[in-house]
Amino acid sequence: MTTAELVEQIHKKKSFLCVGLDVDLERIPTYLLSEEDPIFSFNKAIIDATHKFCVAYKPNIAFYEANGLEGWKALEKTVNYIHKEYPEIFTIADAKRGDIGNTSRMYAKTFLKDLGFDSITVAPYMGKDSVEPFLEFQNRHTILLALTSNEGAFDFQTQKVGDKELYKKVLETSKTWKNSENLMYVVGATKAEFLADIRKIIPNSFLLVPGVGAQGGKLEDVCKYGMTKDVGLLVNSSRKIIYASESSNFAEIAGAKAEVLQKQMAEELKQL
Repeated sequence: MTTAELVEQIHKKKSFLCVGLDVDLERIPTYLLSEEDPIFSFNKAIIDATHKFCVAYKPNIAFYEANGLEGWKALEKTVNYIHKEYPEIFTIADAKRGDIGNTSRMYAKTFLKDLGFDSITVAPYMGKDSVEPFLEFQNRHTILLALTSNEGAFDFQTQKVGDKELYKKVLETSKTWKNSENLMYVVGATKAEFLADIRKIIPNSFLLVPGVGAQGGKLEDVCKYGMTKDVGLLVNSSRKIIYASESSNFAEIAGAKAEVLQKQMAEELKQL
């Protein structure tokens, strides 16, 4: 999916919501555990109930890897289902990969070609040759970890290297890499006050923003400092939506939670 197509969907749905599909078998309704594929059954129900209110889905790969081969099968079925039934949806493999070039090339092939995700999250610590293999794929996006929402972000990301914070050096350096137009960036909602400085470095890039809701980030702050003329935001919510209920109507309640966020986003989009 191209960036222009993503922007078109955002305006069409009046939403820049990304729903995180972080499926923990200990938290889904217990009756689903008797299904042949409980992970996919849960995902399908959530997707069918929320697709009208969101523009992206983000499976966190660790939750699927933890279930071995069955987890990988459920992941493949999930992304195939999204692309077949709701092709307008942007898909994100939240894998946080990043290794030496040959290894990154295999990771890129796995997620962007074989599984067909539109994008993948990537760690920048190993530099250019660990990221550029992901950037080679046309109409695919590499979402670089820039300033994350966790407490440990302050251990390294905001520390100064010379006269500049490390996360700013990551942003500036990444712009020099081959096919850098395919880059997006992760910036946590709990770091909204940093967005003004981030926008000075990457004024037009899309940002994937986790941390709204369960982690305490505020949508209005993210929009105030991070929104661009083309929106430039994908705001993720996972637990607040998918685990809103453990009852038999969990999907319906998840849809209602997604709709609440969509309506808030529609109001923010009126400011453009």
